Amino acid sequence: MKLPILDLIVFIVLTFGNVIFGAAFFFKNKTSDQFTSGGGKLPAWVVGMSIFATFVSSISFLALPGKAFMSNWNAFVFSLSIPFASILAVKFFVPLYRSLGSISAYNYLEIRFGAWARIYASSCYMLTQLMRTGAILLLLALPLNALFGWNVKTTIIVTGIAITIYSMLGGIQAVIWTDAIQGIILIVGAVVCAVILTFSMPEGPMQIFDIAIANNKFSLGSFGTSLADSTFWVVLIYGLFINLQNYGIDQNFVQRYMTTSSEKEAKSSAMFGSLLYVPVSIVFFYIGTALYSYYTAQPDLLPAELKIPGAGDKVFPYFIAKGLPVGITGLLIASIFAAGMSTVATSINSTSTIILTDYYKRYFNKEAQEKSSMKILYSSSLIFGVVSIIIAVSLVGVESVLDAWWGLASIFSGGMLGLFLLGYLSKSARNIDAVIGVIIGALIIIWMSLSPIYFTKGDLLLFKSPFHSNLTIVFGTLAITLIGFVMVKLFSKKVK
Repeated sequence: MKLPILDLIVFIVLTFGNVIFGAAFFFKNKTSDQFTSGGGKLPAWVVGMSIFATFVSSISFLALPGKAFMSNWNAFVFSLSIPFASILAVKFFVPLYRSLGSISAYNYLEIRFGAWARIYASSCYMLTQLMRTGAILLLLALPLNALFGWNVKTTIIVTGIAITIYSMLGGIQAVIWTDAIQGIILIVGAVVCAVILTFSMPEGPMQIFDIAIANNKFSLGSFGTSLADSTFWVVLIYGLFINLQNYGIDQNFVQRYMTTSSEKEAKSSAMFGSLLYVPVSIVFFYIGTALYSYYTAQPDLLPAELKIPGAGDKVFPYFIAKGLPVGITGLLIASIFAAGMSTVATSINSTSTIILTDYYKRYFNKEAQEKSSMKILYSSSLIFGVVSIIIAVSLVGVESVLDAWWGLASIFSGGMLGLFLLGYLSKSARNIDAVIGVIIGALIIIWMSLSPIYFTKGDLLLFKSPFHSNLTIVFGTLAITLIGFVMVKLFSKKVK
């Protein structure tokens, strides 16, 4: 399918306009502090929009409507956990990081448990971000290939280069300001699409709700106590732990707490950015439900290959291409790109910051001058961007690898929250308590993550985890924290 000229113009103006705007911040980056924290002078609302845009990737933009189309609103329960996590982050984590004055989220772990804890957490973070950005670049290109025939590898390379350029040149100021613009674009795109869908029903807007209610599409899931199924409670607890990890120890978010002029503004930006996701996710789920009603009322409009089980993720991209007016299609494609670009740009900047603070200044040049610091920031941004592109290109044609990756990602990141909570909640926890807790917690995470992949046949079924995969981070985090507490009670004397 060939993209109409008006849609192409809208897409190019919005997407590459953002790139040019971000690269222009090169002239404002004179020091490493300006590159990594914007000099601590960025407006709270802009930082909040950046936090929101970082949270919403292109995966979310396409996957949430797909989930609602195929099933119900069970996944929306994840959004309901965000207010609880953000309140805890604002009350405890933001003041902690602001008081430490370090741009690194993992400096605190070294203070509590030594250099190994900082290296463990920061290296896990960087491994997670590398694979995440590679996956997002790939998943950004796949729907465009399916819809318009754009070459997947070319799309990955062009997109990756564009994001790397403005992230490398503009620093955190470029990332945050472009995030804010991209966040506005994706909200506008989602709302416009929802409105068009609502008024496209043959019998009027209420037909959406009549069909959806009749098919139980607004269900939040079972309220039973099973730990093997995606019940309301399993998703809620999973969301709480994931969002505590995001807002509490993820460098992508922690770094933003340091870009405002005061702790009060940092708190307001964290609350604004996190809570904004809740109503926007409602729009995403509504789009999926509306698509179900739209194609149920008009089944001839949906191709047979999209009616088979498991094809729900492709329905929203199909509607973007076929069901929207000319011009609006370009806006929606730009929205998908905006969601992906903001997440990738954040990962590039945050990773380069970690390389500077947790490695270069910590082990190689403790008295680093601004010139050498800026060289490290520029070079690490470039290298990270290039490696992300290579990973994305290497995954082309083997998308099944992505499923394994999302399972393995929890192995890299699952233990970080437990280690942080142990250090924060127990002032008596020692280095050895943390080490033993992390080892046992990591083994639990590995077992639960790999169970669906390896323990699937014959006698191996005896070793398969009986719990839902969403509980992996929950059990891993609790294991690290509780084992650390038990070690303290059994083997150490209370220290001041």
